[in-house]
Order: sequence, then C-alpha cells, then structure tokens
Amino acid sequence: MTPFVRHEGAAIALPLDNVDTDAIFPARFGATIARAGFETAFFADWRGDPGFALARADARTATILAVGANYGCGSSREHAVWAHLQWGIRAVLGVSFADIFRANALKNGLLPVTLPEATARKLVADLTAAPFARIAVDLAADLVRLPDGTAHPIPIDPADRAALLNGWDAIDRTRAFDADIAAFAARDRQARPWAWR
Repeated sequence: MTPFVRHEGAAIALPLDNVDTDAIFPARFGATIARAGFETAFFADWRGDPGFALARADARTATILAVGANYGCGSSREHAVWAHLQWGIRAVLGVSFADIFRANALKNGLLPVTLPEATARKLVADLTAAPFARIAVDLAADLVRLPDGTAHPIPIDPADRAALLNGWDAIDRTRAFDADIAAFAARDRQARPWAWR
C-alpha cells in the first residue's frame, strides 16, 4: 500500500453520525472482483442531492474528510475503504469509527484519526461553514494540525503506525519478523529433527 507519512490537503465535512458502509459504498456496486472504479460508487446515492457536500463540482479537490461519530458502521465492506482512496481521500477525522471500518482503513492506507468529541464537532461545523480549509496530518510527528491552528496527537497502535509509515500490508507485517521466524525454525530443527523431514 502507499505509505502514509505526512499529508496536507483540503478538507470537507460530512456533518452526520452513524454513516454506514452501504451509504459510503452501496451494495449494488460490489458485484465485481476488480478493485478499480470504486470512486464512482463513493456515496453514489447521496451525491444525487445537490446539498450533499460531496455533490459539489469541486468536491474531488478534498483529500480529507471530517465526520461525526460511529463513521463506517454497518457491514464489513472493505469496498468502502477502497472507494475513499480511489476518490482521493487519504485521512478521515472524526469523533469515532466503527471497529471493522477502522481496521480495514488501517490495512489499506487510509488513516482514521479520532479527535476529542468537542474538537471533532467544531471541525465539522467549521468545515460545513467554510469547506476546503487545509489540514496537515503528520503521522511521522504523530500530530494533526487543524485549520484553527490547534494541534492534536494521532491515537494509533504502534504496529499500525509502523505499517502505515512503511506502506506495509499484512504480508509485509509478517515479513518484518523474518529473522525471528528463521531463528525459531533453526532452534526447532535442532530440538525436533523428526518434524523437519
């Protein structure tokens, strides 16, 4: 996956809680094994409403989303994460994320950043009033800088942080332990030679 070290971009807000994966990526678009073209499905049903933030003609210039609570709830549809990335979104900042969505995001290079609730709500309100303000998300420095100048830490598991910084997928994460695996195999071959025939 593409490493995530530092990203600065324009942000847009979706001022809603409990946005589910069927809204993000409607199920009818998932009848393919190809992993391309998912940006056309990204909020496809909601983009028909001219008042929806992502229906704007300039919405594709935003690379950061600000969201409410429980974003990505519903099914475990990994397509929802792929649609974010293919649309051009690199980070999603919000009150909270559904566990499976968060896990899928981290495994695919989309950074979900949980902010304190009051901060996240203010960010959504500010971006609703004035979209496309710039946000800097610096995973290397473990810091997100919001349009109002405030900086906040990025709460993330160290293993997930390392994987994002290095662009490691699940196989790469395992390969990081190659030396340990080889050492175990050498010890085990000596201790249990019959198992290695």
